[in-house]
Amino acid sequence: MKQEHIDAGKAIQKRTGKTFYLATRFLPERVRHATHVLYAFFRIADEVVDDAADVPPETQRAQLEDLRSQALGEREPDDPVLEAFQELRERYGIDDAEVETFIDAMATDIETSRYETYDDLESYMRGSAASVGVMMTAIMEPETEAAALPHAVTLGEAFQMTNFLRDVREDIRERDRIYVPQETLRDHGVEPAQIERLEHSESFAAAMAAELQRTEDLYREGVAGIRYLPADCQLPVLLAAVLYVEHHAVIRAQEYDVLSREPSLSAARKLWCLAKTRWYWHWNRDPEAVFQRVSAVPTGERDRLGPEHGDGVPTR
Repeated sequence: MKQEHIDAGKAIQKRTGKTFYLATRFLPERVRHATHVLYAFFRIADEVVDDAADVPPETQRAQLEDLRSQALGEREPDDPVLEAFQELRERYGIDDAEVETFIDAMATDIETSRYETYDDLESYMRGSAASVGVMMTAIMEPETEAAALPHAVTLGEAFQMTNFLRDVREDIRERDRIYVPQETLRDHGVEPAQIERLEHSESFAAAMAAELQRTEDLYREGVAGIRYLPADCQLPVLLAAVLYVEHHAVIRAQEYDVLSREPSLSAARKLWCLAKTRWYWHWNRDPEAVFQRVSAVPTGERDRLGPEHGDGVPTR
């Protein structure tokens, strides 16, 4: 890939994905450059449907189809990121089906604004999040890809669920979308109209708490697969998980009120997450143990962990 193409992808990631960009900086160059391009490709496709306030649905579909044909090499790309993505797809053997599944998921956003059950939402995430995990795994080139892939898919879904729960206010105001499953809302006595009015309540807080817990189960399963990645990729992926799930602590501190204000991480908080993750990683290279120790995922075991689980005392 040409440096100018990598730089174009990097600029998009730095502007639109600050949290993931921070973790990306710790990837080895061979993976970091490809990640800039991948992220930029995902973002370009996402913006077709997310930043389309006055764009007719048929125009959005046409734009996605044009993007699909460029990404798959069916026509010459008209964007440096897409040119780089074509090269990246061929170099790492990324299956055309994964690109197709991802674009199909983006097309779903044109007309679907509510999801009845979590299973329905998970089907959508198979394209919008799981395909991302598959492609990221491909560029890392783990020795045991078959072992790494299921966990990568799950971790991709965890990241996206955190985004959904963090962005409830933005999604309803700017796109009239609700990604919290309707089934979960009904189980806790929440009407969609309440979210549309940005009206926080104890019942909405209970629904959010339930989905946070579900998402944290995904993180645990996803992080368990980091051990299968190349050694020089493990800390950056672990750091991304710690940073994303830190939003859950902010949401809980706001008493699950993501309707009045959007939860966000300050630069200082991100740096603190980075510092403590690197510290514990220095003493213990077990991703699950470090995640359990430093992440915002609640656990009754954390305070009982000993040195062998990375509490800052050398184990070697």
